[in-house]
Amino acid sequence: MISKGYMDLALEEARAAAERGEVPVGAVIVQDGVVLARAGNRTREFNDVTAHAEILAIRQAALDLGSERLTGADLYVTLEPCTMCAAAISFARLRRLYFGTEDEKGGAVTSGVRFFNQPTCHHSPEIYPGIASSDAMRLLKDFFRERR
Repeated sequence: MISKGYMDLALEEARAAAERGEVPVGAVIVQDGVVLARAGNRTREFNDVTAHAEILAIRQAALDLGSERLTGADLYVTLEPCTMCAAAISFARLRRLYFGTEDEKGGAVTSGVRFFNQPTCHHSPEIYPGIASSDAMRLLKDFFRERR
């Protein structure tokens, strides 16, 4: 079920985001062993607060599949999704969510509002936190340390 290889691809996207000056978050969407989409944060590049890695990957996978529903697909992301991304994950009907490190300030899955536990949430994926957590955390810490 869990493939560290897919999280490795998400980490590659996070590294590429950092090289672009973006917060290093990467995401990969997989269905039936096929990578449908991969993306890294591009909020600064696009001047778009919604250009989080998860949103960009969901948009690409939906476009390629010709459907806004990604039922049966899994999302691998290096950082715990925020509320906006958790809502998109729910609306896209992603089957499973694997994420790297928790985000105590901005996360909305196991931290903060715990979006998928709310009675107004239409769909909750299976959740698997802590995948390659130390690698994802190191990327984030290094990125912010260089900027201080």
